[in-house]
Amino acid sequence: MQTLTQNTGLYTDFYELTMAQAYFYSGKQNETSTFDYFFRTNPYKGGYIVFAGLQDLLSILSKFSYNKENLAFLKQAGLRDEFLAYLKDFRFKGKIFSMKEGEIAFPYEPIIRVEGNMIECLLIETMLLNYLNFQSLIATKACRIRSVIGDKTFADFGLRRAQGLGGIHASRAAIIGGANSTSNVYAAFNYGIPVSGTQAHAWVQSFEKEINAFRQYAEINPDTTVLLVDTYNTLKSGIPNAILIAKELEKKGHKLVGIRLDSGDLAYLSKKGREMLDKADLSYVQIFASNQLNEYVIKSLNEQGARIDGYGVGTELVTGNDTGALDGVYKLVENNDNPCLKVSENVEKMTLPGKKKVVRYLDQDGMFFRDAILLVEEEKADQIYHPFHSHKTTELKDCTAETLNHLVMDNGNILIEEQSPNEINAYLKKRFAQLPDEHKRFISPHIYKVGVSEKVLNLKNEMLKGIQNKMN
Repeated sequence: MQTLTQNTGLYTDFYELTMAQAYFYSGKQNETSTFDYFFRTNPYKGGYIVFAGLQDLLSILSKFSYNKENLAFLKQAGLRDEFLAYLKDFRFKGKIFSMKEGEIAFPYEPIIRVEGNMIECLLIETMLLNYLNFQSLIATKACRIRSVIGDKTFADFGLRRAQGLGGIHASRAAIIGGANSTSNVYAAFNYGIPVSGTQAHAWVQSFEKEINAFRQYAEINPDTTVLLVDTYNTLKSGIPNAILIAKELEKKGHKLVGIRLDSGDLAYLSKKGREMLDKADLSYVQIFASNQLNEYVIKSLNEQGARIDGYGVGTELVTGNDTGALDGVYKLVENNDNPCLKVSENVEKMTLPGKKKVVRYLDQDGMFFRDAILLVEEEKADQIYHPFHSHKTTELKDCTAETLNHLVMDNGNILIEEQSPNEINAYLKKRFAQLPDEHKRFISPHIYKVGVSEKVLNLKNEMLKGIQNKMN
């Protein structure tokens, strides 16, 4: 079995290749095109997404190719010899304009703009959507969790419950969104992420007595031990035994790092556990919790006064529960310098034509105020219009403007420096602090206003009118 890096050109849906072949035999392979990547609905019924996955996408695009085995497979699948000869030397040589990874983004705005010939823009569609939709979904979930955890420790524990190899990208995205560490060793190695872990119930069960399991683990890991205390009875056995081990470590010049609760009433157990530890003069021993946690459970634990110092979040984080997928799409907006418009009976599914960029307007306090979708040649907009209900407008007075889309790849070359997930998270923290609180609510968040310039609106309306005239 070959690795993904040997088969990058096959990272696609088959219809992309059959369309590319049809473009080739239609003589359209050199036609220029522009595609936008955007999404229509915020995940988790929230107010924003955290954009993630860009760096991984650029890396794999820089290696996009077809080797001899790939071409033999595609011939067997029914593709024709002349087109396969074209693919033999194929490389992605287009341009990509993108928001920064870690940016806060909103529905309908072009997060990424891809420019190139029709075939190269087409062949990267599935890969682009696969990387960006998933990592943005998980980074957003992690950001929501971080928003209720505050400064407490937050670890990704999700690899065992992840969807196959998606767990690797999920751990990266979790760090971008706000997790401190991961239990995923492969992702930690690959992306330079801090790695963490405690022990499983199997360790405790493999010893005749719980105290023996704790003692042996602490002897081997005297400075990093976190004891799992709920295998038998948390308050009557687990925590009392952990206290004994903590005292033994103290005599040897070491300290027990913490205990972990993985079942039961976490609020009640953490409060009782804190009392027991403090009474034993072990106020430095931290209490960690796991067990099917999410942002809503953690918020509830906070409201109940739980004495928890850190959280391990697994399944709900790396699967993006309860939003199965981010609905990001990739749509043609220009062909051979002519703007393109996709029309739909559902007005929200109509696209915005032409090459565009996103300009963010900040108020006098430096907080996000509005986002404007402009044609690339426009410098600014004094007024923006709702993308689908043009009677709704907003004036942009006394605001500071910043363009969000920048050239990140040209002729297949990556133009931005590689950043660690923690460095990307540092940017997210800064941007998240600029997002007004009403957009961060879990229940009925205020909708952040994204509008289009008058030129974008007029272009869309003119094209719509032309299409309707042709149909009459």
